[in-house]
Amino acid sequence: MQRRRVVVTGVGLVTPLGLTASETWESLLAGRSGAGPIQRFDPTGLDVRFACEVKAFDPTNYMDRKEAKRADRYAQYAIAATTMALADAGIGESFPEPDRTGVIIGSGIGGIGTFEEQCRIFIEKGPGRVSPFFVPMFIPDIASGLVSIRWNARGPNYCTVSACASSAHALGEAFRLVQTGVADMMVTGGAEAAVTPLAIAGFANMKALSTRNDEPARASRPFDKDRDGFVMGDGAGVLVLESLEGAIARGAAIRGEVLGYGMSAD
Repeated sequence: MQRRRVVVTGVGLVTPLGLTASETWESLLAGRSGAGPIQRFDPTGLDVRFACEVKAFDPTNYMDRKEAKRADRYAQYAIAATTMALADAGIGESFPEPDRTGVIIGSGIGGIGTFEEQCRIFIEKGPGRVSPFFVPMFIPDIASGLVSIRWNARGPNYCTVSACASSAHALGEAFRLVQTGVADMMVTGGAEAAVTPLAIAGFANMKALSTRNDEPARASRPFDKDRDGFVMGDGAGVLVLESLEGAIARGAAIRGEVLGYGMSAD
């Protein structure tokens, strides 16, 4: 089998450091931290009261209010990042070859915010008040599904769920699909919105999170001898991957090339 070269032609980011790829890059160069006291909810009583939250994000910049109401935050981030990645790749409202275009967006925990909210409604108001959109809002593969529906991508469509490696696996699997000719173009990356009371409590109680509440900007120190855990964060990152020949044929700007991908377990 002849293996094709695979290139990156589009990048879209929604992160605690910025609402676009350029804002995120500028913040990285300036040495800014995305960590700070939790603003989305009152963290009083939690052992960990800081996180890396996406700030000032308005989903209606990327979808109408009805669509936003029916999408968990992680899916909103994914749609926003995809919109920017496709614009960066020079792709309009539809793909050049929809049947040859797929979507793989990874998510470790999906719509946990929606899950928490609907559990409260179930307990306080009864089963009849649970939203009919509950299940499609919280499943981890709805981000891939929404992107596929919105842009009419009819190729391979699924989600990788492998904890902290979910997005890396999504990128690698998408790369392989293009490399082996299963697809010509893939929209791929990851999205997460797990800064919620239940998720923070769960990760904190398993002693996975840093408890440096007084210095959140200095809490993430993975290679330090005084490391005491990681810092929870929200956001999304999406790439457009396509075959080199396809990118050249449509005159796309090439951002980089993916040379390989491997997996292992420790």
